[in-house]
Amino acid sequence: MKILVTGGTGNVGGKVVSELVKRGADVRVLARKQPEENAETGVEIVTGDMLDPVSVEQALRGVDKLFLLNAVVADELTQALIAYGIAKRLGLKHVTYLSVFKVDQFRDVPHFASKLAVEGALREFGVPFTILRPGYYIQNDLGLKDALTKAGVYPMPLGTAGIAAADMRDIAEAAAISLTEDGHEGQTYDIVSPTLISGPGNAALWSDLLGKEIKYAGHDFDQWEQGMRARMPGWSAYDLRMMLQGYFERGFASTETEVARLTRLLGHKPRSYEEFATETAELWKL
Repeated sequence: MKILVTGGTGNVGGKVVSELVKRGADVRVLARKQPEENAETGVEIVTGDMLDPVSVEQALRGVDKLFLLNAVVADELTQALIAYGIAKRLGLKHVTYLSVFKVDQFRDVPHFASKLAVEGALREFGVPFTILRPGYYIQNDLGLKDALTKAGVYPMPLGTAGIAAADMRDIAEAAAISLTEDGHEGQTYDIVSPTLISGPGNAALWSDLLGKEIKYAGHDFDQWEQGMRARMPGWSAYDLRMMLQGYFERGFASTETEVARLTRLLGHKPRSYEEFATETAELWKL
């Protein structure tokens, strides 16, 4: 069985590749360019562009299943539908798609709307599929080292009510299970950690772990978007602002039932933000 992983050189996709290799799968990765570091042993790297149907078809020929991951980019929907449409035409046996938690409740967030449209295509046509819906990526906060350790600020405007989070390692395990085991056709799995996270809660946790006061920067979304425009394209800053503001206004909490279902799928309790932060703080002290 050969599986193509799109985005397989990135943070989530790379972990999916590793989990598939652990399970003995024959893995091919579609990447925009050859990675600088050597690929995992036995993994085939093919180069191509998700907006180029010819290169996508070349990557899909000879594979049985697809893990479809699209980066949050302006043309995300087009990229996803090209890959899915060619997979459908070639008669792939299964597609596992990486969507997002509560995707149908955030139709005004551009990348949520794209993912919802792809989910609709998956359900409309005959290719067997599994959908994964993760919460806020826990590992996003790896990029906050300077803000936490130097400025003493937790800057993500997550609000105070508590939102669902997901560890990328749990996403990868769920993806590999859905692609290498039977019984997951037509299933949608919410990938959520056992505890909710919030801005003040994360600030307090990091204060304890780092031994210094960490303040929550609050949730002024206009100010946050303006600050992010210096680090990314304006459309992306707007997209992420709408996501975070949506969390605040509509809620993004998971339930014990969703956690229990994921626990059964993985065979272990999902990883928590507290576990991630504890591991990360220790690494930062080295």
